[in-house]
Amino acid sequence: MGRVSQAQAQENRKRIVETAARLFREQGIDGVSVADVMAEVGLTHGGFYKHFASKDALVTEAVGLAFTQAGERITSLDRDAFLEAYLSPEHRDAPGTGCPTAGFGGDLAREDPDNAAIPAYAKGVELYARQLATDGGEDLVAVSTLVGALLLARATAGTELSDRILAEARAALM
Repeated sequence: MGRVSQAQAQENRKRIVETAARLFREQGIDGVSVADVMAEVGLTHGGFYKHFASKDALVTEAVGLAFTQAGERITSLDRDAFLEAYLSPEHRDAPGTGCPTAGFGGDLAREDPDNAAIPAYAKGVELYARQLATDGGEDLVAVSTLVGALLLARATAGTELSDRILAEARAALM
């Protein structure tokens, strides 16, 4: 088999990071192996190490990408539209493409504090807080309420309580 071009290698790396960001949010970081990511992308497990030094390096990039993508979505909506979308059953039911704060929080809370993904995660949380602020500062209360409500709604999905959590958090923030 021949070597891939530099452009193809960059495209492969991008697909690996995008796929990992989705799978890690859907199944948890520990629930997804390097082999799982590579199989989903259609590449060999051995090829992973041409792109990344370790799974931790991939996690760090996946966290950063997920927050970048989420930040782009937030800036395209006004605050009320964002709150409506965030605290919706559709967002609750789509963890793989949903909020990285909720998607990675539980996993990263169990990691060593020196894990390189934690600063990337903290930067993303601060980005959310700035984008939700109405006064140019940070709104950590709104971020905390959103993420807490989303986590509780996901944990109680399929019950009437789940929908109530989303509705009451939305009403409190709007």
